[in-house]
Amino acid sequence: MAYAILESYNQTPRKVRLVADLMKGKKVSDALVALEFLPRRAAEPLKKLIKSAAANAKGQGKPVDALKVQSIVVESAGMLKRYMPRAFGRASAIRRRKSRVKVTLA
Repeated sequence: MAYAILESYNQTPRKVRLVADLMKGKKVSDALVALEFLPRRAAEPLKKLIKSAAANAKGQGKPVDALKVQSIVVESAGMLKRYMPRAFGRASAIRRRKSRVKVTLA
């Protein structure tokens, strides 16, 4: 079992989960091909993350061609809080959410 973690990715977990849920249970090669043609911003970082996990598995001496994406978990990694000026001198909060992605190959 090999894994990789993407710590602080600047996109909301909800949007990253849309891409991550498509990868669960797929072979590594199939997941990489699917991510290549997926028109989402999160596809490229997830592709790099799966490649990194596969490289970790190769370093452990496991055959890469037999690996599957066992689990891929997307969770919140905090947020940057910003404020935007609004009418009548008020301010409204802007929450720039971040994601943490954990991939496990088996």
